[in-house]
Amino acid sequence: RNRASSVLFIHNHPAGTARPSTDDLRLTETLVKALQPLSIKVLDHIVVAGDQAYSFARENVMPKN
Repeated sequence: RNRASSVLFIHNHPAGTARPSTDDLRLTETLVKALQPLSIKVLDHIVVAGDQAYSFARENVMPKN
């Protein structure tokens, strides 16, 4: 059986900035907490808008896994 040990989330803001919203921050925290019991690490959450991208990991705002 194959099991993921880590995941990466990416989504877009088609009409705005790549800066994450408050809802994006909350969602990331929720996803990290939900995957912890399964021993799945969230490596990053990237928000894309046009030619811009915001990486939670690069900006050091990823919740602790």
